[in-house]
Amino acid sequence: MGFFDLFKKKTAAAEAAPTEVEARERQELDAGLERTKTGLFSKLARAVAGRSTVDAEVLDELEEVLVSSDVGVETTVRIIERIERRVAQDKYMNASELQRILREEVASLLEEAHAAEGSFGLDAAEGEPYVVMVVGVNGAGKTTTIGKLAAQLVKAGRKVWIGAADTFRAAAIDQLQVWADRAGATMIRQEMGSDPASVAYDTLQSAKANGADVVLIDTAGRLHNKVGLMNELTKIRNVMSKVIPNAPHEVMLVLDGSTGQNAFEQAKQFTQATQVTSLAITKLDGTAKGGVVIGISDRFRIPVRYIGIGEGIDQLRIFDRRSFINALFGDAQN
Repeated sequence: MGFFDLFKKKTAAAEAAPTEVEARERQELDAGLERTKTGLFSKLARAVAGRSTVDAEVLDELEEVLVSSDVGVETTVRIIERIERRVAQDKYMNASELQRILREEVASLLEEAHAAEGSFGLDAAEGEPYVVMVVGVNGAGKTTTIGKLAAQLVKAGRKVWIGAADTFRAAAIDQLQVWADRAGATMIRQEMGSDPASVAYDTLQSAKANGADVVLIDTAGRLHNKVGLMNELTKIRNVMSKVIPNAPHEVMLVLDGSTGQNAFEQAKQFTQATQVTSLAITKLDGTAKGGVVIGISDRFRIPVRYIGIGEGIDQLRIFDRRSFINALFGDAQN
């Protein structure tokens, strides 16, 4: 069983009116990315105002627009180089076409970044729970993401166990318990200060014995000591694999999209500390920095599984590249 297999069980309500649900979800995605879209295209409009061709000066302006939209320097350079090749090939290109070209190149980058998805993560063996270890700094929305994900999985008919392995903050354990109760998931916890690996071990033992479908393991979000973080995450992974071979099947890094370039640094730190296999990027509804989704996906070549576009329990969305591009640039014109 792979990650997306977890959502193949649908609720009767979701099956009953797919068109209505899809329309509502599209509206919420459009609204969630409105600040990013407005910021990006107002800058783009100023950059090409009065220009009739895409020349070096326009490309310099576009480069500044993308960097200031938190797409990131490396990804911006890749996009500009691709557009330069197209300009050289087509010889003449109207500035009004720039939005369409930019859309196509961003879509291409996201496609390439997710093409390696098959090499990330592992499938759970038949009859064993799918184990997701969730990592990220404190304040990125890690606990909330686990709670929302648990709720969606329970709604899809799955038995979910949550392990409170962030044992360094009592508030984190209590907050996770609230989410577990709200979602209808089973939570395994110990006292504050307990060994995180011990919590993970107990959670997998309980989940396996009770026929759970999914296990979500929370972890501490301290970054001040990379060596300590690496050792802790490695210990948790090793302990889990003793209960369920190949566990965790997925390591999901939660990033706060509103932090812009800080999210890039967090991604760098955690990918060095452990083998991150997927990303969840939160809080995109309250920021104009949604370009981080493009930049982080491209730079780290790790698939984005989820984006957070609101506080509602159903506003953590499975990331769909086409829907994201449509919300950011508008539907493609035929």
